[in-house]
Amino acid sequence: MVGISTQIVPSTGMSLYIHVPFCNTKCPYCDFNTYQGIERLFTPYVKALTTEIALWGKVLNAPSINTIFFGGGTPSYLPQGSIGEIIESVRSNFDINHEAEITIEANPGDITLDSCTRLLREHVNRLSIGVQSLDNDLLTMLGRRHDAVQAIDSCKTASMAGFENISLDLMYGLPNQTIDHWKTTLENLVDLDPKHISLYSLTLEEGTPLHTWVEQGKLPTPDPDVAADMYHYAEESLEDHGYAHYEISNWSKPDHASRHNMAYWLNHPYVGVGPGAHSRLGDYRFWTVDSPRTYIESAASWSDSDPSCFEKFADQEIDSIPTIAGYEHISPELRASETMFLGLRLLDGINITEMSHAIGTDLGVLYKTEIAESLSLGLLEEHNGLLRLTKDTYLIANQVFTKFID
Repeated sequence: MVGISTQIVPSTGMSLYIHVPFCNTKCPYCDFNTYQGIERLFTPYVKALTTEIALWGKVLNAPSINTIFFGGGTPSYLPQGSIGEIIESVRSNFDINHEAEITIEANPGDITLDSCTRLLREHVNRLSIGVQSLDNDLLTMLGRRHDAVQAIDSCKTASMAGFENISLDLMYGLPNQTIDHWKTTLENLVDLDPKHISLYSLTLEEGTPLHTWVEQGKLPTPDPDVAADMYHYAEESLEDHGYAHYEISNWSKPDHASRHNMAYWLNHPYVGVGPGAHSRLGDYRFWTVDSPRTYIESAASWSDSDPSCFEKFADQEIDSIPTIAGYEHISPELRASETMFLGLRLLDGINITEMSHAIGTDLGVLYKTEIAESLSLGLLEEHNGLLRLTKDTYLIANQVFTKFID
């Protein structure tokens, strides 16, 4: 026991991340905490998840939830009815804001008219579809289960079912990806009129098959100059089609920025449930066990031992939740650092005065030298009282962020 206070959720509410670690196949570029071939754990996983949700609800005294995000993994791979069961568990243990944004990540191959209708009935109101590419050769290289036609059809199907808030993910900077194909892909994508588009540059993570293939010369090393050209073309094209570039990798139609991700970038409180999920509350960060099997066993050992455990847990502390593997105290210095590099991801920038007041540390004083240097080098600029990245810095933003990381 570390005596962590649970009175750390503001009256404005918090966000909830739900990690679904299952995949039909694991993509060769992915280094997330995901697993294939363990479908037998579907049912016990959902039970463990609802147990963890109930314990968090008791510990935090059922705070208001502003956003829910099902990530993975592949949440759409769960059996029919699982998402609804999980959302009902959240509703039973938290106060879900009636205007809450509830997002689920989905593979195009899992999207049908029936599945979308069911998700809408279960109160999911935002769909994030992992299109990744509209080139079949690239999709094969990426290990995706869908082709270009399925990707396009999935978006149309979701719209037909009634989803009004659809986000599409694309990857760029891929081996063998050309700028001409990228332009065609973007044109086809905006024709679908999604409310939100995320563009992610490929990162070759060590230990992944794709990294190995490039190292062995089986695939060419992606050209960073070509990737930069793709990014800049997307900036212009998406702006021409009415999308606001609001974060380094994200564009949206008016009033459709990802509210859940905004909570992360603005350092708002959130709870993460499921294997390997992280939570941030007050001055503490928590994380659950990575292994789905260990996660399930941890939750079962608690809930199966005493039917009245949930009521008793109302008097416990956060670090007593059995699925939690560890925690760390967020020092004022670390909080300041994270406030800077997360806030600067937003293209509007951050209000140094307001954020200093919010975290109790004068960022202007703490980072006086770093800010002055970045301004003089043209990496940052001041605009309407906000400190923000310059347009030429978006693709090298990490060079700026490292200045605020000890």
